[in-house]
Amino acid sequence: MTKSKNLNVGLVGTQFMGRAHANAYLKVGRFFDLPLQPVMHTAAGRDPGRTQAFADRWGWANTTTRWQDMVESDAIDLIDICTPNNLHKDIALAALEAGKHVACEKPLSATLDEAREMRDAAKKAKRSSKAQTFVWFSYRGCPALALARQLVQDGKIGQVYHVRANYLQGWGGPATPLVWRFRKEFAGSGAHGDLNAHSIDAARFVTGEEITEVSGAIEETFIKQRELPGDEGGNIRGKGGAAKKKGKVTVDDTVMFLARFKGGAAASFEATRLAIGCQNENKLEVHGEKGAIRWNFEDMNVLWYYNAQGDAETNGWQRIMVTDADHHPFAHAWWPDAHILGYEHGFINLASTMFNQIGGGKLEVPMADFEDAYQTQRVLEAATLSARNRAPVKISEVK
Repeated sequence: MTKSKNLNVGLVGTQFMGRAHANAYLKVGRFFDLPLQPVMHTAAGRDPGRTQAFADRWGWANTTTRWQDMVESDAIDLIDICTPNNLHKDIALAALEAGKHVACEKPLSATLDEAREMRDAAKKAKRSSKAQTFVWFSYRGCPALALARQLVQDGKIGQVYHVRANYLQGWGGPATPLVWRFRKEFAGSGAHGDLNAHSIDAARFVTGEEITEVSGAIEETFIKQRELPGDEGGNIRGKGGAAKKKGKVTVDDTVMFLARFKGGAAASFEATRLAIGCQNENKLEVHGEKGAIRWNFEDMNVLWYYNAQGDAETNGWQRIMVTDADHHPFAHAWWPDAHILGYEHGFINLASTMFNQIGGGKLEVPMADFEDAYQTQRVLEAATLSARNRAPVKISEVK
């Protein structure tokens, strides 16, 4: 392993995503040869006791209940934001103003206006202090999806005709309480910003093309009220409260829409938390003139590839186990062939990308920055406008 310098990380948020990111920082330097080694310096959370327990479990050296302490500290080099969406902007703007690198969970923010402010601040900071920004579209770190991008870039698909993306979860049924993800003031949107954000980013990432128009959108909230939650405890579903009181749901349960890409491809997107029987079916299909690819995160190590240029007698879908260290993205850092990866490895792989980028190392895939995530947020906004106005929306109209 080559010698590397340290980079001190401050983490804001200690629940689901805080755990995923902490695990990535803990593991990435053990599996990847990095120009910069992450140091788990400080974790910030609202509750002192729980934050300390989180730090003790995951290896953070310090804790605070004020994220501002990390912004003001000269010891912190990078601030990672794992909070509900409505808090992203204030933390990011302060950190960038202080010259820190900033990593942020997706979507970039709860609203397009806030996302634009963050994008603009990132541009300014990059010019003045060389601060870099990153957004955790974690599925970019899945080797199979990275290979799909590579195949498209290598011309194996040819001109892209169709893109189909759907992200189907089933955890948001009537028994699920009113956790923050169902409240507009915290989340900004529901399944749309939570799941369609991933699908839009994956489609842009794999095809290398931008979406130019959205049409035929449907936005629906099926469950209008939910039981007020007790202790969410890091569980995405939360737990019901003892009083059995209910509150109003203020975000979507599902959003579906059609789209066009700059290169002419037609696309469909669907996101829902009410696809009962589905757990985490994040699926992407791309069909072109020379071939096609399809991927489902629930079988995340496998990419299906169809070569339309092959022998007609034996043509068919080819199942690729994307674990070959000599040929597949990220696989060199892990295990022998078919010793498969899991959910957490997408975060670890992206963490390697982040530290390589800051330290001037080699990138296996690009990690989204604030500009990239802002473009995805424009598509999210266009779909919302299309659904509410029942009309097509050109992305050029969404500033």
